Amino acid sequence: MALSTAAIRSALLLAPMAAHKGRLALSVAAIALGVALGYAVQLINKAAVSEMAQAMRALSGTADVIVHGPRSGFSEEWYMRIAGLPEVEEASPVVEVEAKVSGRDQALRILGLDIFRAARIQPELALAEGGEALDFLRPGRLFLSRSAAEWLVREPGDGLQLQSGMRQLDFTVAGVLSAGALRERLAVMDIAAVQDAFERNGIVSQVQVKLKGGTQSDAFAARLRAQLPMGMLVERPEAAVQRNANLTRAYRINLNVLALVALFTGALLVFSTQMLAVVRRRPEIALLRALGVTRIGVLRQLLYEATLTGAAGAVIGLLAGHGSAAWALAHYGADLGAGHFRGIEAAARIDVGALVLFGLLGIAASAAGTWFAALEAARADPATALRAGDEQQAFVRLNRAWPGVTLLAVGVLLALAPPVAGLPIAGYLSIVLLLLGTLQLMPRLSREVFCRLPDAPAPAVQLALEQLRGAPGQTGVSLAAIVASVSLMASMAIMVFSFRQSFEHWLERMLPADLYVRAAAAGDTGFFPRDEERRIAAVPGVRRADFMRVEQVYVAPDRPRASLLIRDMDRENAGEVLALVSDPRPVRAGEPPPVWVSEAMVDLHGLRPGQAITLPIGEKSERFTVAGVWRDYARQHGAIVIERRTYGALGGDTRSTNAALWVAPDTPAESVASALRSALSDRAEMEISRPGEIREQSLRIFDRTFAVTYALEAVAVLIGLFALSSSFAALALARRREFGVLRHLGMTRRQIGAMLAFEGTLVSALGLVVGLALGWLLSLVLVHVINRQSFHWSMDVQLPWLSLAAFVAVMLPLASFTAWAGARRAMSGDAVQAVKDVW
Repeated sequence: MALSTAAIRSALLLAPMAAHKGRLALSVAAIALGVALGYAVQLINKAAVSEMAQAMRALSGTADVIVHGPRSGFSEEWYMRIAGLPEVEEASPVVEVEAKVSGRDQALRILGLDIFRAARIQPELALAEGGEALDFLRPGRLFLSRSAAEWLVREPGDGLQLQSGMRQLDFTVAGVLSAGALRERLAVMDIAAVQDAFERNGIVSQVQVKLKGGTQSDAFAARLRAQLPMGMLVERPEAAVQRNANLTRAYRINLNVLALVALFTGALLVFSTQMLAVVRRRPEIALLRALGVTRIGVLRQLLYEATLTGAAGAVIGLLAGHGSAAWALAHYGADLGAGHFRGIEAAARIDVGALVLFGLLGIAASAAGTWFAALEAARADPATALRAGDEQQAFVRLNRAWPGVTLLAVGVLLALAPPVAGLPIAGYLSIVLLLLGTLQLMPRLSREVFCRLPDAPAPAVQLALEQLRGAPGQTGVSLAAIVASVSLMASMAIMVFSFRQSFEHWLERMLPADLYVRAAAAGDTGFFPRDEERRIAAVPGVRRADFMRVEQVYVAPDRPRASLLIRDMDRENAGEVLALVSDPRPVRAGEPPPVWVSEAMVDLHGLRPGQAITLPIGEKSERFTVAGVWRDYARQHGAIVIERRTYGALGGDTRSTNAALWVAPDTPAESVASALRSALSDRAEMEISRPGEIREQSLRIFDRTFAVTYALEAVAVLIGLFALSSSFAALALARRREFGVLRHLGMTRRQIGAMLAFEGTLVSALGLVVGLALGWLLSLVLVHVINRQSFHWSMDVQLPWLSLAAFVAVMLPLASFTAWAGARRAMSGDAVQAVKDVW
């Protein structure tokens, strides 16, 4: 008998799930959408990082220690010294270059290996299908990875042209690497052939070291580190894999957080629908309590219902997320438009850890959205809840102000906290608390707002006002998802607009010349020899020519490489070519020569104007004075500008890769560009661009990078609209008796519809105003905390007034219609039937 009673009770509690399929489907869809986005982004990121790690493991092979230097490499004498150490069993030198492929705007990564030594440490890179073993030693021969062969549409025996300096060199594809697991686009050549072809004689990029048995890798690395000059790094292969993964960590984590926004908004949708559903079912639940169901039993059953909803959404979301990730990787690659994983061909694979995590997150989101409603239903007194008109008691606890004020205060304090392990953890928590605190205050705020509105002469309008004034809790619940979605959308829109405007202004500051020339559109093997620089400067119409090259060096062993911009500079007028964020600091007599550092160098290395900094130049350490700080949106891990003449005097390589040309007055820039092409027509595929073309291309890349953000914003707003519709539908169903009484008093269905439409308009307007205000506050955290701590970029906050106004103009009538459409079902039905419970 007890089992039968329990089954009846469960059936009575679960019956509404079947009775209200629309609400159930909406909740499931919201959870599924959030889970799908989060799981898809995680799969894409995991696939990209895994493929990158696989490539690095293939390169390191069985090495115990790896020695790195600057991007341009270091003297091969250090390789010979390392190979001669008594602890070393084998050492394999590597020369790495990225050469532009003729006819393409991308570069091919090429590894130069000593094939005999590589066979003992990196066997996967020393075996190939097709070709002869001696092809590894022949100049002009290279072996492609399978993905590179497919990308270039080349087979063994085909030719391939690559750029070196201003020349085009012919190579022959000797075969395809047999490392089938290697999905990165790269080629392997003999080390001497690479050094000779790309003018890297006497230079190596890495040394892979295999130690003798019994040698401790960490102890050997520490001893070797002490012998090497500044700018060289010694690490174990697993540390190298982790370091490269950390280069994109901030980007990947921010993408995951953005994807979870949809799941968070879905949880708020579940909260609003469940809260209002529990209010409507209050008499039913009270009846079950009177029949013997305990408070714990009610709470358990409602959470069980939420768990089923979350589980259904999680399963659908995981399937959709895997399919979306597979489609995105196949069509757009692993970088999602940002360029971090270019050259990596990844495939979506089932990730059990992520699958379990996002499945549990979906269930947790549904349970969290239901918790307050279930707790309130369990606490309700059965005798009171069985009486009509008790519905507002469910919202009493939502009217308290102190929880919201406390959450807002803690959120503001967290926004002032420093990063944790280089990540803006406190910033993320700040946004969550600011959002939750505002939502907690919405019932109090709505009552204050609507009580201050003047009375209306029209009965329907006045009744709508009285309803909103007398039921602030219901209004707050209806506003939860719409305020959350609008605020998150507005904050992202303000941040992206501010970033775009700041980026566009930065491009204008950084592109003051009339023409820009690059030796190669991609890669690092193109450069202008000195005679080519003189030819460019001597082209008729060129008034001034500044040349630059970019090097990447280790300024600190625990940080990624920083970019060293070696360029022609007028130290007295550095602001002409750099976007300085403060007044430059003149170098005093007796101080080291000046350098100008980016904001990332300030954040990562603690530099300030006037402070001394030591940099590796060649294989020496030289001191410089920080003469200014400039804004740089191109290099996340820091950039340093140094005078070209100073760099050359210290023994650095001054071969330039870029030229900025100022055209003489009254001379068309296009005629100078044509003269340049004619003068250098016998050279490789150099690139000549005007500042406007560079800005346009850069902004296209910017928009492509933020395409995922735009999609997530749209998803959040869509969920908010669904939540508003669902909330008003639930409210209207709960008020059917009220509508029945109004019908008996003479109101028509049209008047009741007008009343509901007016309620929807007022609630939507309040939600939009609060959402936009909160979005502005959240954008400050995004711009000044999360963005700065993640990417070390500053920007000026600017509001997209036209876009926000257009958004409000579209959203207000749409939200009003959505609210009315969601409630129209309650207006149908017999008036007598609707009020029979009141009699």
